[in-house]
Amino acid sequence: MHLSLVWFRSDLRVNDNTALSVAASRGPVVGVFLGSRTQWRQHGHGPNKISFWLRGAAALGESLAKLNIPLLYRNTEHFDDAPETLLTLARELGAEALHFNREYPLNEWHRDEAVIEYFHRSGLKAHAHRDSVAFSPGELLTGKGDFYSVFTPFSRAWSRMVDASRLEVLDAPARQQTLEISSDPPPAVLGADAPETQASIERRWPAGEEEAANRLARFLEQRARRYAEDRDYPAIQGTSELSPYLSLGMISWRQCMQAVLTINQGHLRDGDAGLTAWVNELIWREFYQHVCWGFPKVCRGRAFQQHTEGLEWRDAPNDLAAWCEGRTGYPIVDAAMRQLTTTGWMHNRLRMVVAMFLSKHLLIDWRHGEAFFMEHLIDGDFAANNGGWQWAASTGTDAAPWFRIFNPTTQSQRFDAEGHFIAEWLPELAELPPRMRHSPSTDLVTDAEYPQPIIEHKTARQRALDAFKSLTRADN
Repeated sequence: MHLSLVWFRSDLRVNDNTALSVAASRGPVVGVFLGSRTQWRQHGHGPNKISFWLRGAAALGESLAKLNIPLLYRNTEHFDDAPETLLTLARELGAEALHFNREYPLNEWHRDEAVIEYFHRSGLKAHAHRDSVAFSPGELLTGKGDFYSVFTPFSRAWSRMVDASRLEVLDAPARQQTLEISSDPPPAVLGADAPETQASIERRWPAGEEEAANRLARFLEQRARRYAEDRDYPAIQGTSELSPYLSLGMISWRQCMQAVLTINQGHLRDGDAGLTAWVNELIWREFYQHVCWGFPKVCRGRAFQQHTEGLEWRDAPNDLAAWCEGRTGYPIVDAAMRQLTTTGWMHNRLRMVVAMFLSKHLLIDWRHGEAFFMEHLIDGDFAANNGGWQWAASTGTDAAPWFRIFNPTTQSQRFDAEGHFIAEWLPELAELPPRMRHSPSTDLVTDAEYPQPIIEHKTARQRALDAFKSLTRADN
């Protein structure tokens, strides 16, 4: 009997799972999920993400059980424990091979390479599969043979090179014969360190591929064709809200692409503007995976644009605390931060607004904001989060020009014109006339009710411009 062990990580699904499909085509399989809470915490993942991860693993176990595939849980704490834990389990089961899907951030890549080497030295096979991306890093390169550092040419190359074979969605394995192995009970989700809002967050974000599939269907049916127009307005449910499910592989990018092809007359990059805009966002996710592998310094906490490491960030703990706690005096910023800490998620337009506010208005190192997001986001994905923060701070690939500094009040007036989003998350401003919610005057709101702006926009903008101009002169 050719028994294979399938190692699940951020690919918590039975449908369109490359490692599972290949392994099952060769014989019976047993699944394993390694809980690495200590390592996850060291990587900045907070309780919201960890809870979702473990709930997703439990949902995966239920799906696998319907196929007579046991799912075993092991606690490894650190990535360094993975090779020995997996090899010991493989030998206990009599498995001849291990299968898993590749992950591309630096620590995950080193962990996987260590597992492959350990298995090979022990006489067992370990197979790593491309699954979370259409192209393995190194397959798409510039004409000079370099990794892309700008999204648009990467996207064009992706669209030109992708073909039906890379978009193929794999069926779930057939139900296998019962093995004399019982699935482990799912692990406890979290202990005493669970956030107070955990119950509400769990209700908002049910785990599992069934929920992910339902969300995709609702999005495509109800909102996708207006995605290009609605996605920037936080008071409108205009986005897919699939990012947590994509981050942990409860749905695959291929499933999303195929769904678009079905309703967009076989097209991904032209046709309906809403659908093509959403496809573009899916390609952004892959772009940042390539950046992680091609430029590993971003995984080491470094700026992609090397010269920006000389920027003199402010050491301003009180300002940082005000930003984290949603009391900067800029309603759109504060409402967004309250949305994040309450729901574990933030609207994408607002992620740009608050990130630029921290890095430009307050001139605080973007890495503080990146870490705070990872601590709270249920969809905390290193590559996407790092890429977004470095874009806003003008330190990364395809970065916003250093002189681009969003005016948060203007952003608020443009994308939340009637102040509905502000009223939802800042009830202290809900009684104001809608257009006064963007910048409430002291005649309408006292400091005790809502703080005045932590810094005036014009002053903050000039300070940031001076800091970046000095950096540019030093670089010359």
